[in-house]
Amino acid sequence: MTKGGSRRALGAALLVAALTSTAACGDGAEPGAPGAPAPAAGQQAPAKSAAQLAREKKAVAAEQKAARAKRRAAAAKKWGLKLTPLEAPAPPRTKPRITTRKGFETDGEGLPPVFTTVPTKEKVVFLTIDDGAEKDPELIRMMSELDIPYSAFLSDYVVSDDYGYFAKMQKSQPRGVSLHNHTLNHKYLPGLSYARQKREICGMQDVIEKKYGKRPELFRPPYGNYNEDTLRAAKSCGVKAVPLWASEAFPDHMEWREWDRDLHPGDIVLTHFRGEEDWKGSMPDMVRRVMNVITSKGYAVGKLEDYV
Repeated sequence: MTKGGSRRALGAALLVAALTSTAACGDGAEPGAPGAPAPAAGQQAPAKSAAQLAREKKAVAAEQKAARAKRRAAAAKKWGLKLTPLEAPAPPRTKPRITTRKGFETDGEGLPPVFTTVPTKEKVVFLTIDDGAEKDPELIRMMSELDIPYSAFLSDYVVSDDYGYFAKMQKSQPRGVSLHNHTLNHKYLPGLSYARQKREICGMQDVIEKKYGKRPELFRPPYGNYNEDTLRAAKSCGVKAVPLWASEAFPDHMEWREWDRDLHPGDIVLTHFRGEEDWKGSMPDMVRRVMNVITSKGYAVGKLEDYV
């Protein structure tokens, strides 16, 4: 072959290669998208775009939410709830500023705030359970399967016969059940000296830290009664806030603090560790009652510690 013929053949081959490469890569497909060419052996796959990653994250979140709703609906049916509990909104990025409710103040300054409702516009309320007398394993199973958050305020005089029950409760949900302070012996605190109040409150702080690994930041005085000494004593041993309640749940009825006898965004709901010896029903009966009320009014139950 002549030199001119060789050059023409080489040029034709290069043209064919260039056209083939352009056809393979120039179809406009986004790297990593369906129909895009797979990377050659030994080559790294193209990085996904921010838009792709966002779409995938959103799809995964939607799938997880649907799966949670399905599990919760099945649990609601199993436990005899009339309605499936609603999923709580995402917690706030910044916790709201908590202040003492008007009319609940003392003369002291810089003391833990006393409140019945958390500042929020979301239709979310918070379930709290006091003392620890009834240790019903069905309660732990029910709340875990329904995936309903709650907070326990414990008194040592009724907890000390079975610390293990509350250790199991503490670990019964993926994000944990928080255990807080309700004093050692459930005394009427305003009738005690500052020193005795401090012993009741700080002593329970020590018990919870020793048995459950964390010193509580929330404290609820027995009967909701307190004075300035109560708050000063609580602050001295690490208490940051004093949540009371806006309504109280029983197996057969609700009791309300507010004049309109209704729920409001951020309300704290109180109930107790009680059984059929004290109530007209069991703790699961109480949960059915309160959750049917909360859900029927369009509210979800959130985790108090996400807001306080």
